[in-house]
Order: sequence, then C-alpha cells, then structure tokens
Amino acid sequence: SRKRLLLVSNSTLHGEGYLSHCQQHIQSFLGKKVKRVLFVPYALHDRDAYARTAREKFESLGYGLDSIHESCDPVEAVRKSEAIFIGGGNTFRLLKALYDNSLIQEIRKRVLEDGIPYMGSSAGTNVATVSINTTNDMPIVYPPSLQALGLVPFNINPHYLDPDVKSTHMGETREERIRQYHEEPNTPPVLGLREGAMLLVEGDKATLQGVTGARLFLRGKEPTEHEPGTDFSFLLIDSNLQNL
Repeated sequence: SRKRLLLVSNSTLHGEGYLSHCQQHIQSFLGKKVKRVLFVPYALHDRDAYARTAREKFESLGYGLDSIHESCDPVEAVRKSEAIFIGGGNTFRLLKALYDNSLIQEIRKRVLEDGIPYMGSSAGTNVATVSINTTNDMPIVYPPSLQALGLVPFNINPHYLDPDVKSTHMGETREERIRQYHEEPNTPPVLGLREGAMLLVEGDKATLQGVTGARLFLRGKEPTEHEPGTDFSFLLIDSNLQNL
C-alpha cells in the first residue's frame, strides 16, 4: 500500500491557533516535495472564509493552497492535486458535498492508487474512515449514504471525550454511544481520538501521534487505553471493510 494519511482529531487546540498544535506534524508529513495542497472546505457553510483561514496557515508553513470550491471542475482539481486536506465542520454536510460533486471515487483513487498525501481534521478525519456512523455531528443534511472514503478499514471518533465523574448530565457518554454502535452486527473498530491526538498512516503502518492518547473500541471487547507512539498497524488489516 502506498497510502499516506494524517488523521487529526481537531483543528484547534485550546489556547492555540488554527492547526498550531500539529503544524510540525503537517510539515513532516507533507515534506518538501509537495508544493500546493488542495483544500476541501465543504464541512462549513462559509467556504470563502474557511479557505482564507486554511490558506493563511499553509502559506505560513511554506505551502500554496487551492480551495476546491473555487474550481469550476472539482473532479479535475482532485485529479491534478499533489495533496488533499479536508477540514472540519459538520460531517453530514461534508459527506453530502463529496457525493454531490462525484468526489468519493476520485479521492480514493488519488490516495489509494496514486499515493498522494491525505490530511483530515475532525470531519475530514471522519470521512477518511469506513463510515460517518460514529461522528458527533447532527445530521443537518442527508447524504445519499453514510459510507465514506474508506481509506482505512475502521472508524474514528474525533474529539473523543472521557466521562466527567463530577458531571450531573444524564445523557449518554461518548463511550456509551460507541458501545451502542458496536451492538449492531459487523461494525468495525472505533478509535476514539482525544483532542491533541492524530493518527499517521504510512503504507501498512499506523502510529498514534500527538500528546493526549486514544481509546480503542473493538466489538465485543472492553475498550483499551493507548499512549502516543502506539503502533496501530493491526487496525489496517480488517476483513470487515466492504469494497466501496
């Protein structure tokens, strides 16, 4: 496998600027060969403002940025891209726009076959997985399917929150919701990425990076805690991933 993915839990860490907490990871991931990044701002309503924010950040890191919403042919923009970055926002809005613009198979081809780098944050990380079933977002629009890009054969829950033992809130915890998902048959693993965590995938190797760690949920098993540096390569070998 030639795929290279940087799947970030969140775009902004408390007290820091946009992508500041992972900018060194971004530079290491993209390297010097990539000159321009194709940005996908579909998860937010104001795409112009979102593109300005992303462009300012990536230019400060030494990369040009083109926003796909400014292209008259989004498919062609993906075909010509050197690297793809899909930002956060509402996951349902994002996935619907990817389907509406016929980009699911195009992005899959560029990443899985051509080997261009793919970076996602929050919703952009959600859509890199099998499905968006484990997103935290409200279904404000209706995509034709919950199946996503399938760049990895498991799901991720970005912004994973641990239960607050002092809270009087009576709704389900994040862990309870993921357990409910796993009550359904043939559901893949779910990696709960805390804010400040990210997963680096290079070929057949997956490594947890960042500062906060992650919680792994496997159907029928108790969840497990994992520190930064954990090798998650075993998650890339999964027979549950359907051919999209």
